[in-house]
Amino acid sequence: MSGNTFGKLFKVTTFGESHGIAVGVVIDGCPAGLDIDISDIQKELDRRKPGQSSITTARKEDDEAKILSGVFDGKTTGTPITIITYNKGHKSKDYDKLKDIFRPGTADFTYYSKYNIRDHRGGGRASGRETLARVAAGAVAKMILAHKGISVIAHTKEIYGIRADTFDESEIEKNPVRCADSKAAVLMEKKIADISKSGDSLGGIIEIIVHNPIRGLGEPVFDKLDAELAKGLMSIGAVKGVEIGSGFDVSKLLGSSDNDTLYKDNGNLHHRTNHAGGIVGGISNGEDMVMRIAVKPTPSISKEQSTLDISLNEKKIKIEGRHDPCICPRIVPVAEAMTALVLVDQVLRSKIARVDEL
Repeated sequence: MSGNTFGKLFKVTTFGESHGIAVGVVIDGCPAGLDIDISDIQKELDRRKPGQSSITTARKEDDEAKILSGVFDGKTTGTPITIITYNKGHKSKDYDKLKDIFRPGTADFTYYSKYNIRDHRGGGRASGRETLARVAAGAVAKMILAHKGISVIAHTKEIYGIRADTFDESEIEKNPVRCADSKAAVLMEKKIADISKSGDSLGGIIEIIVHNPIRGLGEPVFDKLDAELAKGLMSIGAVKGVEIGSGFDVSKLLGSSDNDTLYKDNGNLHHRTNHAGGIVGGISNGEDMVMRIAVKPTPSISKEQSTLDISLNEKKIKIEGRHDPCICPRIVPVAEAMTALVLVDQVLRSKIARVDEL
């Protein structure tokens, strides 16, 4: 099966299924000499893992990261890094009744159409559990970016129409929905709980901000930075839309308003606005990068739905098992990870763009 590797110079290959033995990642192209603290990787995995609160799936997993290769005496060796976590809390029997039934909104039908076989246990390779491997790799990418003074932060901007009006970065990890607006967070949490009781699920919007980015990242023409970021973020299973900067709102602006005009402050170049989201012509301009992703409602719901089985017989199903009523809070670290992976790859690629950087 192709499509499991992401990146050009900083390459990550994920492996494993939701109800398989393990989920993990191989990172190839990480520079040697990087200090690796397994606790930093574990911290990121803990932000993504299930069972964090009453509004996430009840599945319990330690998601304990183990480094199998590529690190010696706490430093990367320049060889492939393998990080693995073993699945312990899966309950495959929950899916026995769905073995031959296509669950609406999931990849059941499309995987079966492509491969004529599928792992029905929790979605197999198409499960959101695969993102665990991305977060592990993203933790390493964040360590590299930190050397450049670059940070990536994501937060829940909106859930089911309830939108954050203020932004306080310190609030994000203080509430279960990971919202930077404490008042909106309370309303979001209540809405998720109410909808969950009815057997349904909710979607939302996650915003990602890159602070202190390097200018000049991005490769014309087809590997524009915004194109690479969009691909990385859209590769997250629950994401159905990406916008950068002012996104679709630029359609309502005049050129005189949309253009981010330049000015000089103490000899440094700046932009008065940031409608472009820090990227112009596919190349970073030094302003904060700002992106938003639309996250669909979790398709696995206990409300009765109509569907078909592999013999095209009509069926009524209620999906049992343990599922997130809203996946937004756990997608926050995944969105950060994918953004970090793109940026590290672009940082490395930028080193071959000019002879004075070689």
